[in-house]
Amino acid sequence: MSEVTRSLLQRWGASLRRGADFDSWGQLVEAIDEYQILARHLQKEAQAQHNNSEFTEEQKKTIGKIATCLELRSAALQSTQSQEEFKLEDLKKLEPILKNILTYNKEFPFDVQPIPLRRILAPGEEENLEFEEDEEGGAGAGPPDSFSARVPGTLLPRLPSEPGMTSLTIRIEKIGLKDAGQCIDPYITVSVKDLNGIDLTPVQDTPVASRKEDTYVYFNVDIELQKHVEKLTKGAAIFFEFKHYKPKKRFTSTKCFAFMEMDEIKPGPIVIELYKKPTDFKRKKLQLLTKKPLYLHLHQSLHKERP
Repeated sequence: MSEVTRSLLQRWGASLRRGADFDSWGQLVEAIDEYQILARHLQKEAQAQHNNSEFTEEQKKTIGKIATCLELRSAALQSTQSQEEFKLEDLKKLEPILKNILTYNKEFPFDVQPIPLRRILAPGEEENLEFEEDEEGGAGAGPPDSFSARVPGTLLPRLPSEPGMTSLTIRIEKIGLKDAGQCIDPYITVSVKDLNGIDLTPVQDTPVASRKEDTYVYFNVDIELQKHVEKLTKGAAIFFEFKHYKPKKRFTSTKCFAFMEMDEIKPGPIVIELYKKPTDFKRKKLQLLTKKPLYLHLHQSLHKERP
């Protein structure tokens, strides 16, 4: 085993233990965040090309199944009505498998499949990929293929109330797009970044849009900001990245993004402009997606606990 692989397995193991510790202590937001970050790392390795990976195809399948289990546990923590929950005790069985992935040759203990080969690109990755179409004049996407099944949204519950602190609920109502009807499995990733583009809260994904009609994709879903408004750093912004699946390339791509700055946090409806990808978390080189009047429609609710 190379030093790089040994170090990688140690990092994965430490991340899994951190998530399980948070989980057992009831720190669900932190557990979900840890599980999802690790799941993305594992998915990336499971889908790596043979010459870019030190793992065999069989090992990569097992790594992909562990990623699926992490997603299932994450989903179970977010659901109050889950019938077939993936339990913490189940999750703990994954640690020895991950630790001994190079020698593991038993049957995987859970009947799961690796998440299909669809890449969810990290910020900055997409610029390195060849654009398959000009986003303004989008080529018709055709029907979803067998790879388009997606993990459910990763929405988090409202923060516990604190005297004198304000929590924010943002309802994502709809987004206006010229080719709204052609977007496959559209969803929105919501993040809160400081001026340097560093995450201030866990990243959340909405479920896939509820419907598409004319030039709108409808979500009608509430996002609970994972930090009280008073605790957000100066210059922070809330980002909304509209993502959709591209069957030709078999990855999930960011189509456009929008953001809200701190002075825009106020109760009631707000309409914000859409910008061209790649997402510019530092807000230095912004380009509007189109000259047409297309926007992201939101509604904000503030909940303040009296001191």
